[in-house]
Amino acid sequence: MFNFFYFLLLFHLLQAQAQALTSPADVSALKAFKSSIKPSSIPSWSCLASWDFAADPCAVPRRTHFICGVSCSPDATRVTQITLDPVGYSGQLTPLISRLTQLTTLDLSDNYFFGPIPSSISSLRNLQTLTLKSNSFSGSIPDSLTTLKSLESLDLSHNSMSGNLPKNLNSLSSLRRLDLSYNKLTGFLPKLPFNLLELALRGNSLSGYISKSAFDGLNQLEVVELSVNSFSGTLGAWFFLLPSLQQVDLANNSLTGVEISKPAGGNSDLVAVNLGFNKIAGNVPSNFAGYPMLSSLSLRYNRLRGAIPLGYSKKKTLRRLFLDGNFLIGIPPAEFFAGDTAVTGSLGDNCLRGCPGNSELCSPRQKSNAICKQAYGGKLRS
Repeated sequence: MFNFFYFLLLFHLLQAQAQALTSPADVSALKAFKSSIKPSSIPSWSCLASWDFAADPCAVPRRTHFICGVSCSPDATRVTQITLDPVGYSGQLTPLISRLTQLTTLDLSDNYFFGPIPSSISSLRNLQTLTLKSNSFSGSIPDSLTTLKSLESLDLSHNSMSGNLPKNLNSLSSLRRLDLSYNKLTGFLPKLPFNLLELALRGNSLSGYISKSAFDGLNQLEVVELSVNSFSGTLGAWFFLLPSLQQVDLANNSLTGVEISKPAGGNSDLVAVNLGFNKIAGNVPSNFAGYPMLSSLSLRYNRLRGAIPLGYSKKKTLRRLFLDGNFLIGIPPAEFFAGDTAVTGSLGDNCLRGCPGNSELCSPRQKSNAICKQAYGGKLRS
């Protein structure tokens, strides 16, 4: 008798699982999401092809329907994640996505979604990860997106987003990772979210000064990638003193100066700096030698003059040094060419004397004497 009741209970449990569990609002949102995608872009073997609404999206086990692309809450009533496979889906992101109010992850990366990001996305109050990278989204970044207080990661890179960055970007108080690289964004840097660990805005048309106010309070910031933009002016000494900074890439901008102070107490986590292909004038900043963990430094193709600081050659952590394409003079430190040196990079295309021709560090060859004299007003200092 006990076994009979046990199997009867098990039968009812399995039957309950097979019944519709998912919130009707979530089901209608999933239907709208799929219908906004071109059927011809949905391969028969893809996640979206398995979305057959004859079955309940959150019912388990999922053997033939909704086998991937969707995750649900433990009680199987709410959709919590949409993570599509990168198979080339093409369509627009429906505004009805806003009905999935328990969504924590939306990842549509590496497909062919196009059109604007709907402003209704601001209804996704529980969203923690928004990844729309490598699509064809266009238009401006919705200001309403900055109301997502739970958002920890935002990646809109490799799209066609345009316009200015949202003025209230710093309202994203939980944001740890921001990547808007390779879009068509313009304007200045607004005040940034103070909990950021990683900032990537490379490959846009951002301009103006890199202001201290934009980075104020970013004590956890580790990675800054702002290369291939139009930032100008002098980069202040405050920047490299950000307490958690590790990697900086500001190459291919229009910076004209850089101020470097020694880190307070000699403590810094800075490992790699790329300031190449700017318009930085003056002497090579000697204070970079005071950063105890710095292993990679590029100042190539700027307008630097004077001698290579001796501190660079005495810095044991320095492994990659690119100073090529400037107007540096004098004799490069002999330590760079010692048999046990581990420094790679280039000192070429300068005005140096005595740079050994058999050393890879001295490639490409130095500028002509005529060009060097012209750079120094007709009189080349030793």
